[in-house]
Amino acid sequence: MKKILLATVALVALGATAPALAADLAARPYTKAPAYAPTPIYNWTGFYIGGHIGGAFDGNNSLSGSGSDGRFLGGVQGGADYQFAPNWVVGIEAEYSWLTSNNNGVLFPGGTLVTSKNDELGSVTGRIGYAIGPALIYAKGGYAFKDGDHINAFSGGVPVAFTTDGNHRDGYTVGGGVEYMFAPSWSAKIEYQYYNFGSGTFTSGPADIVGNRFHDDEHTVKAGINYRFNWGGPVVAKY
Repeated sequence: MKKILLATVALVALGATAPALAADLAARPYTKAPAYAPTPIYNWTGFYIGGHIGGAFDGNNSLSGSGSDGRFLGGVQGGADYQFAPNWVVGIEAEYSWLTSNNNGVLFPGGTLVTSKNDELGSVTGRIGYAIGPALIYAKGGYAFKDGDHINAFSGGVPVAFTTDGNHRDGYTVGGGVEYMFAPSWSAKIEYQYYNFGSGTFTSGPADIVGNRFHDDEHTVKAGINYRFNWGGPVVAKY
């Protein structure tokens, strides 16, 4: 009987203190989870036009002075890009450059001086790149053309006749670079581009040049700026 009485008193005491303990435990305030902020992917899709400046250097087996003398170039470009998957970019670009004249040449052992003049370069290329934030790293390649085969030969300062084989107007080009989107609708680029118009051989003319073979190519480094149309702002990645 005594044990039952003690147990009853303990239960009554516990019931009296439970509300007080619950009152001492403050309710946890509601805290909203931070909103998920997806990483923006810059939108390269659309058309663009722009301009560029830089330098051109002849190849080591060229008729313009063995590649040691650079020439200034400037020109225009335009194209279109498409972004997918979601960081890859493919596109097509047309480019045209004007070059300053090069008065150098190659002096052959018999005294014949041969010079080559090329004042314009153009290309139509495809390109593929990978976007990392506002930067696009890309490679390009395709068809190249120039203003023609302007080769001259002189013996004792007097022009002499000669012939060559091959077509030195059409060729190919490859290159690559980095383009950076620094403001809505605006991007800047720096790129290297190699132009190859094949090789040729002198088939007639002064004896010291007949049979000699030459290579017709150009190395260029360009910096440019583009204005982009159909700008849609950054594309938000979806996961």
